[in-house]
Amino acid sequence: MTTATLVQPGRFEIGRVFNNTFAVIGRNIGLCLGLAALFAGVPTLLVRLWTQPQVDAMLHGDPGAMADPHAMFRSSYLSLVAGLASFVFTMLLQSSLVRATIEDLNGRRPSFGDCIPIAIRFLLPTLAIGFLVAFGSVLAMLALIVPGIILWLGWSMSVPVLIQERRGVFGSMSRSRALTKGNRWSLFGLFLILMIIAMIIQWGVLLVFFLFGGILAQLGAALVQTVVSMVLSIAAAVSYVELRQAKEGASIDELARIFS
Repeated sequence: MTTATLVQPGRFEIGRVFNNTFAVIGRNIGLCLGLAALFAGVPTLLVRLWTQPQVDAMLHGDPGAMADPHAMFRSSYLSLVAGLASFVFTMLLQSSLVRATIEDLNGRRPSFGDCIPIAIRFLLPTLAIGFLVAFGSVLAMLALIVPGIILWLGWSMSVPVLIQERRGVFGSMSRSRALTKGNRWSLFGLFLILMIIAMIIQWGVLLVFFLFGGILAQLGAALVQTVVSMVLSIAAAVSYVELRQAKEGASIDELARIFS
């Protein structure tokens, strides 16, 4: 049975997305935090612990590290591997939380046993979408910032479309552009507010942890990454549901069939 969260709004509203985002988290706090820790918090902590010695050497101007070309190569290699690993885990997190969010909004009880296999099943296409969105947005931003932002906003629903509608990489990106048309600046406002809140929390938490330094600083960074990634991923999934209803006027029963 579909929950009351899926109402027919008629238009996209940022306030409703905020409310539904935190309602989903509240109803599934263990699952959401668990997925975020698995795919964001723990990888962030491990990557930071792995790369921090090289970063510290460069920041403190270690003559040996600065002059040794092999050390510089290792540092660049570690940064590349860490970036790729972070990218993979980010897409796994988004896919799993999209599934959890849609299941919740459809009145079901999402579980690790459902969300993680879905994320793994769609890993390759979500990686392709993530790469294409990042590459296209960066190219557009090299010309002008605003077109790059608009392009990114147009593709911002691609992963939820892929997970729920099974349209493939390019079909999902095209569908995302159609869904977001006319609401991209509203989405921009939503994500901007969330990112500003995230940055304020991040600065506050990291300041406290960095006063202690060492492993506590790394734990603080991992904790912040866990919460921020969780909220942004769920907000994107909730936005997808809102856009489906606002753009197409889909009834609750129609959405339930799509999300089944």
